[in-house]
Amino acid sequence: MKKLVLAICLCVAFSTIQAQQKKVLNILAIGAHPDDCDSKFGGTAALFAKMGHNVKFLSLTNGDAGHYAMGGGVLAKKRRQEAKDAAKALGIAEYEVLDNHDGELFPTLNVRLEVIRRIRDWDADIVLGLRPNDYHPDHRNAGSVVQDAAYMNIVPNVAPDTPPLKKNPVFLYMSDHFKKPYPFQKDIAVIVDDVIDTKVRGLAAHDSQMFEWLPWTRGVDVSTIPTEETARLAWLKEAWMNRKPDASSLEALKKWYPKVDVSQVKQVEVFEICEYGKQPTDEEIREMFPMLGSK
Repeated sequence: MKKLVLAICLCVAFSTIQAQQKKVLNILAIGAHPDDCDSKFGGTAALFAKMGHNVKFLSLTNGDAGHYAMGGGVLAKKRRQEAKDAAKALGIAEYEVLDNHDGELFPTLNVRLEVIRRIRDWDADIVLGLRPNDYHPDHRNAGSVVQDAAYMNIVPNVAPDTPPLKKNPVFLYMSDHFKKPYPFQKDIAVIVDDVIDTKVRGLAAHDSQMFEWLPWTRGVDVSTIPTEETARLAWLKEAWMNRKPDASSLEALKKWYPKVDVSQVKQVEVFEICEYGKQPTDEEIREMFPMLGSK
């Protein structure tokens, strides 16, 4: 009996040590505007945060042009507060907003150095960015800046005021629907059904965008949008989350969730592996995305 108890205790101790040895991941998502990362990565970010990993969102502009009735410093201040509120709603560690003007972002050396410093300071294991082909020039240029930073993270004489990374992170693209020069590749797919309401609350924190600016750009009469919180969240969920996964997303899910009936999945976020930075194996992807299904 004593031997059995000892064996059980050793198993428990070993399991505890294994759990303690699991690496805490540092994830940095970089967008052009406050709310870019939330819409494309908010669900997966919430899952990472719930698992105890460190997630940061970085907006390369202050969003001071994205509205029909306000702008400049007033709008920038509002959007910076919205970003903080979104971070709280999603449970992520930080949401930083740089003070570059909305609509005027260029992939300059200074912006590249800002990005390199942020990646290094966060000691990022995973960096997410936008593809450099998009309808918005800020999105395109934000994507180019992240690409330009991908290798330079490990070069000591670039931005020498911050220590270079000893290893390059995995760089991923967040999703888009553009077809040229080539369609977005769904290399990694994450089911976010369990945190979809969290994602909606994170988006709703960007009040000026979700309930004013973006509906207005699509011809919606913003006076018809509910003002009561519960109805507002329901409206946003219906407006943004009513698109079921398409066939290619379901195929990607089958790879990463072989034991799940993916036909029942309602919400998914997909990512493309950038050719720059570390090229992960499937096993490494499973380690970096611990929410994925087991083999």
